[in-house]
Amino acid sequence: MQKRLISYALMAAASTASPAIIQDVRESLARDDLPGAEARLQAYRKQNGDTPESLEALSWLSRGALAAKAYDAAESYARQAYDLSVRQLHGRALDSDRYLPVAVGAAIEVSANVLAARGERSAAVDYLRAELRKFQNTSIRARIQKNLNLLTLEGKPAPALDTRQYVGPKPLTWAELKGKPVLLFFWAHWCGDCKSNVTALARIEKEYGKRIAIVGPTQRYGYVEQGNEAPAAAELKYIAQVREQYYAARIPGFQTPVSEENFKNYGASTTPTVVLIDSRGIVRLYHPGKMSYEELKPYLDKLAGLRRVQ
Repeated sequence: MQKRLISYALMAAASTASPAIIQDVRESLARDDLPGAEARLQAYRKQNGDTPESLEALSWLSRGALAAKAYDAAESYARQAYDLSVRQLHGRALDSDRYLPVAVGAAIEVSANVLAARGERSAAVDYLRAELRKFQNTSIRARIQKNLNLLTLEGKPAPALDTRQYVGPKPLTWAELKGKPVLLFFWAHWCGDCKSNVTALARIEKEYGKRIAIVGPTQRYGYVEQGNEAPAAAELKYIAQVREQYYAARIPGFQTPVSEENFKNYGASTTPTVVLIDSRGIVRLYHPGKMSYEELKPYLDKLAGLRRVQ
């Protein structure tokens, strides 16, 4: 499991609305210039103090240090980002600010990864469980759950799926899926990586057919195309359109339950997130991010009873 601990691209598509300091730090990190990123942030903080924007930038600095395997620095940056962010809240809800949830979520993620990288896996799990209790009712719940799942979910029973709301054909209930291998593909209507991954899914559908069920859970985000805010009914209609255009057209019967709780329970804060579950309901693969057909095939063959994973 440790080899697949979170390793996000430092230059994942950033919002054009991100403040300059966040952009500056991320651009420096993308050039593998950790000292330059730190110098830019120090200059900003000297002039402006510890603003919420600077604390998000500090959390990016912790991720950069983690990627560089500078664990002491990563731990220090993460602790600063966490402590200063909590202090900034002054009793306010975490999600009352735009930048602090990112800072706190990243700080928790990096701290756990540092513990695991040092061989302290149990301590990392305990730490994540404690933080999950603290932030259970906030927007970073799924992010913390993802890190916990990366350390603990494989080999354990899969969380049940909520299939009460859906678009397209009515999905099978969790009870109806028992006894059959399942590929869960968590996607979002705005996610380009999800849409580009449909080629692999279509090939899986063609080659494995009814031996493996493909289920594509999604959730509402409160907006539709171009980020326009939308009520639930309008967004569900838009989700149905995206499903039909990008998924159902190539994967007939693509099952699409719509539930925020599914994303929280599976820690699907990264889209896509791929989960493979065997016929006994045990998770055999948990992977935030895209996966190619070639990467999935050994696991799929084993689930379908064709051959063992080497």
